[in-house]
Amino acid sequence: MTNERALPGNSVLTERIQARKRELGKELIILTHHYQRREIVQLGDFSGDSFELSRKAAADRDCRYIVFCGVHFMAESAAILAQPHQIVQIPNVSAGCSMAEMAETQTVNEAWSQLQAETGEGSITPVVYMNSDAELKAFSGRNEGIVCTSSNAAKAVKWAFGKKEKILFFPDQHLGRNVGFDLGLSPEQMIVWSPGKPLGGNTPESVRAARMILWDGHCLVHTRFTTDHIAKMRSEFPGAKIVVHPECPREIVSKADACGSTSYIVKYVQEAPAGSTIVIGTEINLVHRLAQEHPDKKIIDLYNSLCPNMFKINLSNLLQTLSRLGEMNVVSVPEEIKADAKLALDRMLAL
Repeated sequence: MTNERALPGNSVLTERIQARKRELGKELIILTHHYQRREIVQLGDFSGDSFELSRKAAADRDCRYIVFCGVHFMAESAAILAQPHQIVQIPNVSAGCSMAEMAETQTVNEAWSQLQAETGEGSITPVVYMNSDAELKAFSGRNEGIVCTSSNAAKAVKWAFGKKEKILFFPDQHLGRNVGFDLGLSPEQMIVWSPGKPLGGNTPESVRAARMILWDGHCLVHTRFTTDHIAKMRSEFPGAKIVVHPECPREIVSKADACGSTSYIVKYVQEAPAGSTIVIGTEINLVHRLAQEHPDKKIIDLYNSLCPNMFKINLSNLLQTLSRLGEMNVVSVPEEIKADAKLALDRMLAL
């Protein structure tokens, strides 16, 4: 994969983007997710996790154009929360999310029907991770469910258990399992639902006994880490702290010193004393940027794991988007989907 920084003309592209930003002033907000490459983050008005970025942009009444440098479900979330006069765009419409694509509306509806038939109407609350498309957020909203982020997943799951005895957690099984363990559930109380198989590959008895039904989805970036990677880092850097994202498998989280969302990881590094050695298990662009921003600390990647979809956003397509505001790669959500999705988001915000 070509390193964009090695290509000629980046300074020219950057200058043109900055000029366009000056021209538009308060009418434009560029949002950059933590996993974007450094040269994109430096051009953003805000950098952070997807949901906090969407909220900031939607709250800005002067803003007319929101350009989200991230993946498609993030831009959809911004479109759900956006005010009527705001237009949301993404520099590369093909920047999807492999995890979000592992749960489709049809297969989730089929699973819901099978689960309801087996466990009874009104026995399950859907908890949908932010890393999902708008239709699935709407599904959760219609079925008295909630959206969660990696930061507040435990609160959302507790809320859901306060409503009904079972939870369908999708699309990331690892985040769901890590939350379940933290809340004291046993492995037997958490089953994996594999779409396309009768009862998701489970027996009627295991479905009835389960408290959490975990969708068989995962993040490509966070499932590349292995226990061998952790053992290697423990051997090479015996005094290091290892911090990982909760989308990592349970065996990785259990061997780390700390686990939390991307914002948690950023704060963890910021608050660590000078001279610390920190090994981080998350997307490589964030790890590299943290190392550059904190030269007084030794920041090391657990393994070089890059998100190819985040990498699809570059200076060239960002400039193209800014040159065709309101026209190119506009992300919109139908009103009926937006209304139901917002129900699930509002339940999360009420926490």
